[in-house]
Amino acid sequence: MLAHDDFITGEFRRAVDDRHRITLPPEIADVLCGDADESECILAKERFGCLSLWNAARWREKIDQGIDLVKQKIRAGRLEGKLSQTQLFGRLLSTRYRPVKLAGRGRLVIPEGFREFLAVEPNSDVIVVGAAICVELWQPDAWRDYLKRRMPQFGSLFEELSS
Repeated sequence: MLAHDDFITGEFRRAVDDRHRITLPPEIADVLCGDADESECILAKERFGCLSLWNAARWREKIDQGIDLVKQKIRAGRLEGKLSQTQLFGRLLSTRYRPVKLAGRGRLVIPEGFREFLAVEPNSDVIVVGAAICVELWQPDAWRDYLKRRMPQFGSLFEELSS
């Protein structure tokens, strides 16, 4: 399991094969899922052109806490008048994530529905990025655009988080 002190970093270009599989770099797969031959992870839609891959236990802990809180609010009547927001939450939650298996050597099959969201065709590249607490899979143009917008903020972000 991903310990709370694990910190995943690195940027890698990987090929998507004709069966929608990618192979994660060993250093990322090992931190994410341990040394098991086949490990369960959670694949989540983040933003168009980007998926995130989480350690299943860590994801479930995070998502279960949030869902339990929403359920408590529904039971207590605190979401009355927020029907459309509650339905939107349910719709997005229904399509947001799914469990996936990391096969031996860190091989991942990108499931249908997630392929379209990632917008990467077979026999093309994907960028694998360590995002500190999870791994992200990026469509290369989306990653470049994201970096153009966000990299100028790195210095102030680093200062804020490390002070």
